[in-house]
Amino acid sequence: MTKVSPSLLAADFLHLDREIEMINRSEADWLHLDVMDGMFVPNISFGFPVLEAVAKVCKKPLDVHFMIEKPERYIQQTKKLGAMMMNVHQEATVHLHRTIQEIHAAGMKAGVTLNPSTPVSTLEDVIADVDMVLLMSVNPGFGGQKFIENTIQKVRRLRRLISESGSQALIEVDGGVQGETAPRLVEAGVDVLVSGSYVFKASDPEGIIHSLKQLDRNLT
Repeated sequence: MTKVSPSLLAADFLHLDREIEMINRSEADWLHLDVMDGMFVPNISFGFPVLEAVAKVCKKPLDVHFMIEKPERYIQQTKKLGAMMMNVHQEATVHLHRTIQEIHAAGMKAGVTLNPSTPVSTLEDVIADVDMVLLMSVNPGFGGQKFIENTIQKVRRLRRLISESGSQALIEVDGGVQGETAPRLVEAGVDVLVSGSYVFKASDPEGIIHSLKQLDRNLT
């Protein structure tokens, strides 16, 4: 069954406690947390004070996505949160293999993110070592952007690379995931759907999460 990781970036930050309570009640598998530094991406989101507050009340595993320069600086701090997944950008990490090793040594799962213009072939030499690959289906930095259509073919290429290498990596996609794109992504081979506005801006967010959970690669 498809995993769903709602993106907190689209939540109502004036009522964050209410939003986390909704996530806890829902069928969401994880909670996706986007950390932005205003340097690697042209926006600033939130940092460790917010992450620590969320970690205290969220009952779902934390899927932490660092859109920052030199994310390896924060491996130990992320571990202290109790994060399940630490996701770093291939483009922001000079020594990617070392960073993956250090994330694993800290006791977390290691994810690697690719921007829309970065080919999946750049992961050939580390794909067997990662737990998940996140494909950005919009240019990172802002929510609510239009889905980049090439992502569907990119998912298929990544699925082939994973299969041919014997890797156990999951495929996650973030950006423009909604009712029209989600089934196509799952059919192409996606395991984990990150969805922000489509979930948090909905009149029935728990219902939206439920509908995304029902998508099955074999039935779409």
